Amino acid sequence: MSQPGLREVEHEITVSAPAAAVYRLIAEVQNWPRIFPPTIYVDHVERSATEERIRIWATANGEAKNWTSHRTLDPERLRITFRQEVSAPPVASMGGTWIIEPVSATDSRVRLLHDYRAIDDDPESLKWIDEAVDRNSRSELAALKTNVEAAHAAEDLTFSFEDTVQIAGSAKDVFDFVNEAQLWPERLAHVATVRFEEPSPGLQELEMDTRAKDGSVHTTKSYRVAFPHEKIAYKQVTLPALMTLHTGYWTFAENADGVAASSQHTVTLNTANIAKILGADATVEDARKYVHTALSTNSRATLGYAKDHAENIAQNKAA
Repeated sequence: MSQPGLREVEHEITVSAPAAAVYRLIAEVQNWPRIFPPTIYVDHVERSATEERIRIWATANGEAKNWTSHRTLDPERLRITFRQEVSAPPVASMGGTWIIEPVSATDSRVRLLHDYRAIDDDPESLKWIDEAVDRNSRSELAALKTNVEAAHAAEDLTFSFEDTVQIAGSAKDVFDFVNEAQLWPERLAHVATVRFEEPSPGLQELEMDTRAKDGSVHTTKSYRVAFPHEKIAYKQVTLPALMTLHTGYWTFAENADGVAASSQHTVTLNTANIAKILGADATVEDARKYVHTALSTNSRATLGYAKDHAENIAQNKAA
């Protein structure tokens, strides 16, 4: 018997991959921004062999939210139970279970169960949650199916890289420069315009138009999660034509000489657009070099301006 006001729903999908492989993919939360479209960033708060607390930033019905969940991992039974510790309004409580069932040696059924209630059992809020859970569950399961089944094929198309600049300044000043994206059109030559919102502290929506070397302008939108003065993680949701995925983070690590500021990118190439963008004879390797160069050039430019900014502040303080 369900409790009054408690909603219980189930979604499922069949995946052409072994159950153990699917379980591992769901268990490794650091990959969620790559696998699940609504997920922006996931951070471990605590973890042991079978228990963990994670903080998740994700979009629901077009709004960015964040919450903390407790998860219990059961690799023997291929189950993962989760419970939100701090839910975002209008959710009063939210939990559920991932159940992965072998159908055959090469196929598995993934069942995603949710139970939830709205604050004050408000009917309009419950309707909003119903829609968000349904949309996100379908999105998560469809993405899970796509990504598991395409894992081997996409392995060569996904790559990561990092650029680091040493700065004789403070982590706070470098962080502030990257964090204050609303000022980028005045500070960064390759940024034409910015539309920036911070609906709650540290959770940001950033849409910007950037100029490429050939003079063309490209619009991208990202969600960002800021951790003063150590890290800014982001996920691009409006992507350039040559990418199907772009996630990354800026880090600011203080050391004896100041701060090592880094920009990390993880990218999956969109092979369908290679010929259109780079020409009929262009290869995957050509696309990889092109994307790596473009992103690295912009990152290093931003880090260079951040270096000048932070070092000027440090010099003025020392004067």
